Amino acid sequence: MRLSAAKKRSRMGYIYILPWLLGLLIFQLYPLIASFAYSFTEYRVTGSPKFIGLSNYLTILKNDDLFWQSLAVTFKYVLMAVPLKIIFALFVAIILSQKLRGINWYRTAYYIPSIFGGSVAVSILWRFLFMEDGLVNRILAQLNIPSVPWLSSPHVALLTLVFLSVWQFGSSMVLFLAALKQVPEDLYEAARIDGASRRHIFWHITLPMISPILSFNVLMQMINGFQDFTGSFVITGGGPLHSTYMIALKLYNDAFAHFKMGYASALSWILFLIIFLITAVFFKFTSAAVYYEDGGNRK
Repeated sequence: MRLSAAKKRSRMGYIYILPWLLGLLIFQLYPLIASFAYSFTEYRVTGSPKFIGLSNYLTILKNDDLFWQSLAVTFKYVLMAVPLKIIFALFVAIILSQKLRGINWYRTAYYIPSIFGGSVAVSILWRFLFMEDGLVNRILAQLNIPSVPWLSSPHVALLTLVFLSVWQFGSSMVLFLAALKQVPEDLYEAARIDGASRRHIFWHITLPMISPILSFNVLMQMINGFQDFTGSFVITGGGPLHSTYMIALKLYNDAFAHFKMGYASALSWILFLIIFLITAVFFKFTSAAVYYEDGGNRK
């Protein structure tokens, strides 16, 4: 029996998406379901999972002081890194949106750090830059400024990781740049004719018009911030005195250093719930402030 042309096209379509579908099922959906099941067990890899109900969750919330400390460090990191990265990305995007000679080269150069920023190699480089006799302190010495214990002081170490995060502003910058290009020039011309200053134009035209991208960037950077791991693991190892011990690093240590897979699975679902609640609150309080060209604010 011959297949119709439409059925042949449908079959070919399923064949084309099969690699992606297998990847979704094997590397995303299955681990998601498995981690949820393991979160209710005592599982140490070498043995069989033993069902213990909500014991992992109760232990994390009631008896694990390191969990609360790592959560506080993570919140502190996100509250510092996200606003700085967003502000810096928007500032650079505004500059790169100007009609300047060789602007495409500058746009590429500013985006490059985001390609390599999350890699282990860059984190190692960052550690050498900010070590006690690293390049940063050498530059400070040339300026007659006392050296800073970037990696050895509990009060400064987290700031070093924040700098690394801000340095990876390229992806947010590209989105801001695309949004700025979509702002109608007529609005700027009308504002200039009415005598509006640059500050008023930015606050009353530019910012409202790019508010959907601004909201998206803030949300995505918050989510990424709560899951940030490489810098804490490679640069500081969570120290000194757990001042950079973020929750993703704790999850990793519980799973792969202490082999408490069930416990780490419960911790990952608590992290998921935290991110979910923050996302819901974010949408609740920002939806009225985001302008959509097709229908105003979404409430």
